[in-house]
Amino acid sequence: MRGKGLGGGWERENHAGRTVDLYAAPAVVAGTALAAARVRPAAGFAVLVAGACGGYDDVAGAGDPRRGFRAHLSALREGEVTSGAVKLFGVSAAGLVAGALLKERPVDKVLAGVVIAGAAHFVNLVDLRPGRAAGAVLPDDLGERTMLGDAGAHALGAVLGAAVVAGWGSPRSSEAESGGGRAGLVAHAAAVIAAAVYGDQVSEFARSV
Repeated sequence: MRGKGLGGGWERENHAGRTVDLYAAPAVVAGTALAAARVRPAAGFAVLVAGACGGYDDVAGAGDPRRGFRAHLSALREGEVTSGAVKLFGVSAAGLVAGALLKERPVDKVLAGVVIAGAAHFVNLVDLRPGRAAGAVLPDDLGERTMLGDAGAHALGAVLGAAVVAGWGSPRSSEAESGGGRAGLVAHAAAVIAAAVYGDQVSEFARSV
C-alpha cells in the first residue's frame, strides 16, 4: 500500500486519513527473505530485492502523485526515471534472475521469472486497504497502526510467486518441467500478467475516488 506522504519517509496518511507508519515493512521483508532463502536461496534473493526496490519507492516516491505502470512508463519515455520505474524494472529483473536459478531450460527460466515478478507487482497493486496483503503483521495492519508499503507487499508477492514456481517440479527436473510442469508455469504466468494489468487499473481507480 502506498499512502499519502506526510513529508517523513516512514509515515503515511492511509485511505481513511489516519497517520500510520511503515516500520513493519523492513521486518516483513527481512523475515520473509530469510525464510525463503532457507528453502531456496534464489527465492530469498528475489524477495530481498523486491522488498528493497519497494522500500526505495516508498521513501523516494513519497508525495509523487503518479501511480500505476503506465504513468511511470510515460515519464520514462519523456526521459524521467521515477522511483516507480526503478521499482518496476528492479523487481522484474530480480524475478528473472531467480527464475533462471530455479529452472533449467530457457523457456522455463523466463516463465518462472514472469511468475515471480508478476506476483510481486500484483500483490502490491491490490494492497489498497488494511489486511489485503499482510500476514505477519495482520493485527497492526488491520488496526491501521502500520502498513506494509510497497516494500512489504512486493516481498510477500515475490515469495508467493517463488512458491508457485517451486511447486511445479524440482529445480533440475527436466521431466517435471516438460508437459504438465511447463503448462502450469504458462498458466500462472498468463494469470499474473492479466491480474497485474487488471490490478493496475483497479489501483488507479481506487486512488481516484
